[in-house]
Amino acid sequence: MSTTGLDPITLSTVWHALQRTCREMRRVIERTSQSYLISQLKDISVGIWDGEGNTVAIPVGLPIQFVGGKFSVRYILNEYRDNVYPGDVFLANDPYNGYSCHAPDWGFFRPIFYRDKMAFWTLARAHVEDTGAAFPGAYFSDPYDIHSEGILIPGVKVIEKGKEVHDVLRLIWNNVRLSEGVRIDCYAMIAATKVAEQRLLELIEKYGIDTVQHCISVMQERTERAVRACIEKMPDGTYYGESSTDDDGYELDVPVTVRCEVTVKGDHLTLDFSKSDKQRRGFVNCSYPSTYSDAVASSILFLDPALAEYHNEGTMRAIEVIAPEGLVVNAKYPAPMGGAPVYMGVNIFEAVMMAMSEAVPNRAAAGWARRYGQYIYGIHPRTGGLYVFPGIHAEGGAGAVWGYDGYQGCASSASLGQIARPNTEDVEIKYPWKVVSREFRKDSSGAGRWRGGPGFHWEAVNVGGEVAMHTGAGQGETTFSHGTLGGKPTPPNQCYIRRDGEMIQAKVHRLYQLKAGDHIIKDTGGGGGVGRPEERDPQAVWDDVYINEMVTLETAREVYKVVIDPTTRQIDWDLTRSLRASTSGRK
Repeated sequence: MSTTGLDPITLSTVWHALQRTCREMRRVIERTSQSYLISQLKDISVGIWDGEGNTVAIPVGLPIQFVGGKFSVRYILNEYRDNVYPGDVFLANDPYNGYSCHAPDWGFFRPIFYRDKMAFWTLARAHVEDTGAAFPGAYFSDPYDIHSEGILIPGVKVIEKGKEVHDVLRLIWNNVRLSEGVRIDCYAMIAATKVAEQRLLELIEKYGIDTVQHCISVMQERTERAVRACIEKMPDGTYYGESSTDDDGYELDVPVTVRCEVTVKGDHLTLDFSKSDKQRRGFVNCSYPSTYSDAVASSILFLDPALAEYHNEGTMRAIEVIAPEGLVVNAKYPAPMGGAPVYMGVNIFEAVMMAMSEAVPNRAAAGWARRYGQYIYGIHPRTGGLYVFPGIHAEGGAGAVWGYDGYQGCASSASLGQIARPNTEDVEIKYPWKVVSREFRKDSSGAGRWRGGPGFHWEAVNVGGEVAMHTGAGQGETTFSHGTLGGKPTPPNQCYIRRDGEMIQAKVHRLYQLKAGDHIIKDTGGGGGVGRPEERDPQAVWDDVYINEMVTLETAREVYKVVIDPTTRQIDWDLTRSLRASTSGRK
C-alpha cells in the first residue's frame, strides 16, 4: 500500500501506541494477578492481531505463548464464524484445539469491534497455578496422554456480549485445584484485554479506522522489506543445527533430539525440522504452532537488532517453518505436551541458533543455560491449604554472542529473558522454605573468547511438613546446549537432596518425597561460549578470577591458557604467550 498522504509522525505514533498498549496489558496483569508464577516470575504474554488474524503487535512475552497467536485467532474465527460479537471473550489452553503451547498456559482472546465491524483481536496469556492435572502444577513427566495434563479448553466463550457465561466458568473452576487463585489470575487477564480494547478504540477515534489500518499495512510491508533485506545479505546455503533433551520423561535416560536445516535462498528463510525424532510417549512434544513460534523467534535474533520492536506479520512472510506431523515438533493427538516450553521449545531455539550461527558468524550466539526447575507441592503449615512452589531460581545465564559475554541470571533461552528471577525474601514469605544459599558458581560458564553467563549454587531447606517434589521442569544433566565457533557448551546441571547427612541425587523427570528438614542443593551450568577460549583477552580472564570471582586459577590456565601468579596476582605474559602459542591452531 502506498504511503502517499501518510504523515510519518502519524505512522510512528500509531505504531508505538500499539506497542504501548501491549506493555500496558502486561503491566495490568502483573499488578492484579495473585500467583507467584504470574505476578513475580512474569510468565505472561500479550499481543494484538487484526480482524483476520494477521500479526500486528507482539513486543513482549514468551515466544512460545504468543508469536504464533494467529493460529489461535484463526481457529476461533473458524469455529465461531458469524457467532462472534462485541463484548465476547474466548478462553483456550488446548494445544490441539485452540493452539495453546501446553495446558497450563491459559489464553484469553477478545475480538475488538469498531462500529459493528471486527477490527482487532487481542490476547492475554499466562501460566496458571494448576490445571487439574494428575499432579499439582502440571509438570508431571509421565502422563498417560494429554488428558492427564489437566482440563483442556478449546477456545470457548467465557464472556458473551459482555456477560459472563456462568455455567462454563463454574465448570472450569471446579476442575482445577487452587481455584480461587486461578480465578483471580483469569480475571486479571480478562481485564488486560479490556484495557487493550479501550486503548485501541481511543486510537481509532483519534485517527480514524482507515488511517490506523493504513499505518499497520505500511508497517507490515516495511518490516517485510527490512527482514528480507537482512536475509538477502546471508550467504545462500543450508545450515544445520541440532539439540537434545535428556529424555522424554517416560523412557528415562534416552535423549530426544530436534534437528533443523536452515536454508537461505535469496530473501527467504526456510526452517525445516523434518529430521527430528518421532513424537514420544512422554511430555516433551510440541504442536506445530509452538514449533512455529519458537523457530521464528529464534531466527529473528540473527537479523538487524534495530528491528527488535518492529516484528509483525511482515516478518513471518519471509520465514517458512516445516515440521511434518508425527514428530516431536508436531505431535499427533493424544500425545502429551506439558513440557513443550521447557523441552522441545528450548531445543528448537538451540537448534535454530546453532544453524544460524553458521550462516551469520558475526552474530553467532551460543546456547543458554538449560532450564532446571522443579515443582514442590504439599500442605502449607501456616494456612493448612495446598501450595505449589515452582522453581526457577537456579538456572544459569545466557549464552555468549559474538563480541559479548552472556548475561548473568537470565532464565532459559525460550523465554528470551522475559521470565524474572524470584526474590528470595518473597519466596520465604510465601512458601515454607528457607533459602540457605544463592550465588554464582565458579567455573560454570561455557568457556570461550566470550564466555557464557555463570550458573548458580542454590540451597534451600524444607521448614514445613512432608511434601512431594517433581523434577519435570528440568533438563541439562546429560545433554547440553551448544557453544559455537570453538566455544565450549553449557556445563551440566546437578541436584541433590541432603537428608540426615546423606546426599541423594535427584535426577530430572522423577518424583521425590521430601521430609521436614530436607535440603535441596542445585549446582547448575551457565550459558555456552563463543569463540575459542584461548582467544579471550587475558585481562578479561584476570577480571573473572579476581573481580568477578567466576573462574578459578586452574581454569584460567588449563582452559583459557592464561597463567596468573597466585602470589603476586599478576599475569605472567611470557608463559601465557608460550602456552597459547603451543595450542595455536587446535580446535
